[in-house]
Amino acid sequence: MLTIYSDDHRLHHAQGEMVGGELQPCFEMPARADHVLARVQAQQLGEIRAPQEFGLAPIARIHSADYLVFLQKAWAGWAAQGNSADFLPGVFPARHMRAKRPDDLYGQYGFHSFDCFAPITAGTWQAVYSSAQVALTAQREVAAGARSAFALCRPPGHHASSDVMGGYCYLNNVAIAAQAFFDQGAARVAILDVDYHHGNGTQSIFYERADVFVANIHGSPSFEYPHFLGYADETGAGAGVGYNLNLPLAAGSAWDVWGAALDSACQRIAAYAPDVVLVSLGVDTYKDDPISRFKLDSPDYLRMGQRIAQLGKPTLFVMEGGYAVAEIGINAVNVLEGFQGA
Repeated sequence: MLTIYSDDHRLHHAQGEMVGGELQPCFEMPARADHVLARVQAQQLGEIRAPQEFGLAPIARIHSADYLVFLQKAWAGWAAQGNSADFLPGVFPARHMRAKRPDDLYGQYGFHSFDCFAPITAGTWQAVYSSAQVALTAQREVAAGARSAFALCRPPGHHASSDVMGGYCYLNNVAIAAQAFFDQGAARVAILDVDYHHGNGTQSIFYERADVFVANIHGSPSFEYPHFLGYADETGAGAGVGYNLNLPLAAGSAWDVWGAALDSACQRIAAYAPDVVLVSLGVDTYKDDPISRFKLDSPDYLRMGQRIAQLGKPTLFVMEGGYAVAEIGINAVNVLEGFQGA
């Protein structure tokens, strides 16, 4: 299986995040991608290539112009004010406030964020831009006839909506790739999100569309991040009614429960009969993940890949979460090997 990867991900390395009321090292760190790449190489999964350059146009098919301008200019504006620490938002247009985009840089950050887990650093824009190019390059390979490809994206993307960042995510890589398939002639696309945390951004982007079927298997938002989206009664709106499937699971869910949910999702995807399947590949479902509460073990990821392969569709894997850094490479590549060997 071809892997697309860029060293630019290392340009985004935040100084810390708030955990338990204290500033601690970020769970979303460059070592995540480094461990996955090392495992791809060790297992000789296939060729590894740098991304091609597709520019901003395919990104702008998903993300708003104001949002992209903010992402590109935020750090320069922050630094011009004499700041050198990470740029983080502090005020949001919550209920009973007006969601009007202000002129002030700090206000714009709150307007374009839903939490404080997407810091902007000096290298953030280049890292997220290159991450999207990684996804687009892998997408082009699948569109050209490859059975599968792996976009080793970092930062991840599935929490980002069209104009809002959060949860370590800035540009929605899987959504950008999905739209590229449409722009190149696909009629129906399915997105399967297996990350522990609900892909709220992906759901939001495609919620009113019937040409994209989105399935999420995740910790219930009743107790888990992102808390405010991901319930089972969210099935789509307008033309998209019936094309969004949420399978929220209880804390402590192991393969017996999780695998049954995967079967349900795959059955719905098979019935939808997409031209291509995109997998938001988060492996924070692992039993020792520091910010998650499922109980999958490393061999389960082989079975995950095997079940996805049974769909018999061209498949693009896009890297999302997974924060047990020592095991992230094993678990991510197990999915890919399970798929490839099926």
